[in-house]
Order: sequence, then C-alpha cells, then structure tokens
Amino acid sequence: MAHDIRIVTETELRRAITLDLETVKVIEQAFAALSDGGVVMPPVMSMDLAAVHGEVDVKTAYIPGFDGFAIKVSPGFFDNPKLGLPSLNGLMILFSAKTGLVEAVFLDNGYLTDLRTAAAGAVAAQHLAPKVVQTAGIIGTGVQARLQARAARLVRPYDRLLIWGRDADRARTCAADLADLECDIHVVDTPENLVKASQLVITTTPAKTPVIEAKWLHPELHITAMGSDQAGKNEIDPQALVRADLYVADRAAQVEQLGELRSAIEAGIWTKGAPAELGDVIQGRARGRKNDAEITICDLTGTGVQDTAIATHVMARLAGRDVGTVITA
Repeated sequence: MAHDIRIVTETELRRAITLDLETVKVIEQAFAALSDGGVVMPPVMSMDLAAVHGEVDVKTAYIPGFDGFAIKVSPGFFDNPKLGLPSLNGLMILFSAKTGLVEAVFLDNGYLTDLRTAAAGAVAAQHLAPKVVQTAGIIGTGVQARLQARAARLVRPYDRLLIWGRDADRARTCAADLADLECDIHVVDTPENLVKASQLVITTTPAKTPVIEAKWLHPELHITAMGSDQAGKNEIDPQALVRADLYVADRAAQVEQLGELRSAIEAGIWTKGAPAELGDVIQGRARGRKNDAEITICDLTGTGVQDTAIATHVMARLAGRDVGTVITA
C-alpha cells in the first residue's frame, strides 16, 4: 500500500524550528527518557576518514512512547571551509515507530544536529552550572561555538562572554557574529585566561590534544565538553576529570569509547567507575551540583535519543502545515 513521505529542505527547516527554550526542553526530555529505561540505542557507527580530514557518524534511538524514531547520518569534512563549503552536513530519516515506514526525510545539512547539540549544552548548563554565571567562555570559533553561546544564555543569562580560538581572526569574526547578544564580548589570547575568568566554559573543537589543563580548574566552574565524539579526540586534560567534584556523561558507555573519559581510562588514572549520566541528574537519580563552589564537568558525545527527539519535534511542528514536498512511495 502506498504511503506519503515528506521531504523537507534545510531552508524550510530553518523557518520551522529554531534554538529556543522549547527546543531545549525537548532535548531535556530525551535525556530523561534515556534515564527511565526502555530506550533502544545502539552504539554510534563511526568512521574516521583521516586521509580527507573527515568523519562520518550514524546515530539512532527508539524511545518508548514516541511516534517515530530517527536515523541520522552526519558527515563532518573539516577542510570544507577552504572550499567555501560547511564542515558539517547530512540528513535525518524519520520512521514510524508503529509501522517502520519512512514518514519524512529532513535534508537539514546538519542544521538539526547543530540545534540538538546546542540544546544539550543548555541542558547541561541548566542542571550543572552555578545558578549565577557572570562570565561564560567559549573555546572554538565554528557554528557550534556560536550556537553554544546562544544556548547557554537561554538558561544562564551571563553578562560577559569570552572567546578563544587558535585562529584569532576567526575568533574575532565569531565575536562579531554574536554582537546581538548585547553583552560584553571579548576575544582572549589564551584558553588559560578564558577558563580562569569564567564560571561556565564550553569547548567546541575537534582537538586531539587537550586545550584545557587541570591546573586551571577553580571553584565555581562548570565545563561542558562538546568536541570529543570520536576515539582519538581529547579537549580536556584527563587529570581534570579526576580533580572535578562531579563528572557527568551523556551516556556512560559512550564516553568510555568516544568521550573525554576514554583518555582518562587510557592514562590509567580513572578509578571512580562509571560516571553518572545527565538523564539521571535530570530525574534526580544521581546528584548534580551540590553548591556553587563545586567544579563540575559534563561530557557530551551526542546521542541517538537527541536525534529522535528533534526529528519527532520537527514533525509535530509541521503537522497541518504545507511545508516540504510530499511524495507517494
């Protein structure tokens, strides 16, 4: 029997959904569902294409009670900007959770991945950062750096934003692009100065050697690490995970293979067992920040539940609207 499939382009998706508190809430609910159990989420299928400075990740998850589930293909080719092309692209396919039939194809070129990743950063800040953040710091200068700055301000309305990147010109461009935040924005000359001056730090780089050293940690600091999502990546000194009062993962089994924890395990210095997961903190099954003086770290490698959550959220937003191209298959 024939059925309809909706094909939606990036331009159409950008009109339908943006980074706002509703999107943050959707991703928070996805992490909470992961804590509740019953979620089917296979390990990330990942390819590291070193010869072309690229990578490809495939993620999916079935969440009980959701109408659909998504499969996301996310290539990242990091030399693309030299060609005038974006580093990230890809698509999401939304299937019916009842019949398994394809319901929609979102040709988002990574836009939905960018949104759900930024929203996850906001969720981490909401549950783990100090209640009052005067200064936030962003390490990195790409699309995700910009989105993380915006996402953090939704839940922790900071007064000052510091930005550091290896390329100072790109850092200044990033700062200019965020001018509409209407706060004090400064490009700093070292990541050390950024970390020491901030209460909330977000790392958004593909670094393979640490850009944050353990000796820079200080009371009233929360770090959300976004960049380490493949074996071989490492943004934070492994000793920092040991020194922190609380280290939280998006998915414990995943950070052991792909995240910052992998480096600490390989160094033989991690003896605390499996870390708490963000969903457990949200649901009150694991502790969050006890007080503002604590040092906390959240390791976000990206999960399939986020992709299913954002895809089903988009589908709900599009219900009854003449958006996209409908084909009959």
